Amino acid sequence: MATETLPKTVLLTLGRLPKSLELARALKGAGCRVLVADPFAWHLSRPSNVVDNCYQTPPPATQQSEFLDALLTIITAENVDLVVPVSEEALHVSLLAPRLPERTRLFTNPHGVLWDLNDKYHFNRLAQSAGLPAPETHLATDPEAARLVRTTPCVFKPRIGCSGQKMQMLTPDTVPEELLSDPDAIVQKRVFGRELSTLTLCQDGKILAHVTYEGLVFSGTVAVCFQRVEDAPQVAQWVADFVAANRYSYFLAFDFIVDQDGTPWPLECNPRLTSGIHFMEHEDLAAAVSDPDNAPPVRLKAKKRFQEGHTTLLQVYGSVLKPKQMARRAGTMVTSRDVLWSGSDPLPFPMMTFSSWPVLKQVLFGGKTFGEAATLDIAWPAGISGAEAVGEACVPQSASTQQTVSPADPVNAHET
Repeated sequence: MATETLPKTVLLTLGRLPKSLELARALKGAGCRVLVADPFAWHLSRPSNVVDNCYQTPPPATQQSEFLDALLTIITAENVDLVVPVSEEALHVSLLAPRLPERTRLFTNPHGVLWDLNDKYHFNRLAQSAGLPAPETHLATDPEAARLVRTTPCVFKPRIGCSGQKMQMLTPDTVPEELLSDPDAIVQKRVFGRELSTLTLCQDGKILAHVTYEGLVFSGTVAVCFQRVEDAPQVAQWVADFVAANRYSYFLAFDFIVDQDGTPWPLECNPRLTSGIHFMEHEDLAAAVSDPDNAPPVRLKAKKRFQEGHTTLLQVYGSVLKPKQMARRAGTMVTSRDVLWSGSDPLPFPMMTFSSWPVLKQVLFGGKTFGEAATLDIAWPAGISGAEAVGEACVPQSASTQQTVSPADPVNAHET
């Protein structure tokens, strides 16, 4: 990688998830100075020796303006060259675009593009307009939704949501009437088959990196142990066609059901990082994020199974009363590589329980799933539209010491 294209200082806007640490390690290995901002004072990336500085911010879900001001303060004070959103906070971070210094690049799509991709109804329509297969989907308040749900199994879910929150499986004889009056939800025809996920890094419609993978062990609806698959080329083709149709850039992730005929049916799009990053070679990943216009294709690691070991172990213990399931999970665990462990960066692995306490305490004492607890304070607030934040949605364009940011008082408040 040419030194003139390498960003000197990179800010990741979340540090609590394994994918944050994976990206931080890749960028540090390429010579970048890596900063992490997170509403949690302690998080998974804080003990890492690849992180040069950590900052605590207000939670964007409840203090969006203060969160954006805090990020801008960090960016200005640290002369940040590149800002990379990691998870659900991307919708908030994208609002920084018009306020950034000239030297600073934002590694995500414009807010309106992110909104349309996150919105499960709009995304479904984008797929159909590209001539790609997509399951029949209606707004919950549309009379067509009532017709659909009374004739076939369906899924009810929020238009903007994550980690399976508020999702319900419906059959024609179990349809609570109140669901069909929710203006912020959709009803989607349920597709049965193999569940696959993808992560793609693209630039102006060109694929730089792609991986298709499937979950092996789950915590709620979130896969905590997963393996790369190479027998579903139709999924990769669907993604390539969708990316090319609108000349998308940056990270795009999709969840699919592949039916018995081999047709991939997209359930949702997450225009951000997912666990798929763990399959990507660090050197190539850093080059693609640093200079996507000139980066070569990103190679995938030889290892095909990865896991969040601590959480996978909890799922093994949780199936103690189901011996066959426990044996299967244990066998999967011992054949998968942990995403936290690194001989050159050892502390995040043994300190995982302590550094993840802000998430774990919500799981143990608050009745939350891991996915909910990890995104509750960074997800987009229910009932607030993207248009209310920035006007009408736009179309894609081609294209280590804990510190508290001065205007952002310390505040502790969800894939993953």
